[in-house]
Amino acid sequence: MTTSPITASLDRVPDQVGYLVMNEDGAVMASSGGELENDEAAAGVIMKMVDVALRLQTGTDKQEPFKRLSVIYDEHMYMVTISNQKIYVSKRTNEHHEPITV
Repeated sequence: MTTSPITASLDRVPDQVGYLVMNEDGAVMASSGGELENDEAAAGVIMKMVDVALRLQTGTDKQEPFKRLSVIYDEHMYMVTISNQKIYVSKRTNEHHEPITV
């Protein structure tokens, strides 16, 4: 199987357990893997969050889409990035670190 440059770079994200790439309509493209492989349900929920975040942008004359959206849970997180009319989603484990005492 041939690996695209996009998929190859997504495979190297630290602590990643899954990823997917969607087009601007929310359709999952050929690039997906791990826990998010071909996960149309997750893609639909994430696309709804992206739509809401885009509608919430106010206060600027220049309407550029946001660049990154993070959804953080205790055990994992979703990192969503918009670039080149594609939506990149990475599901990562959320490492718990002990507080540093000085």
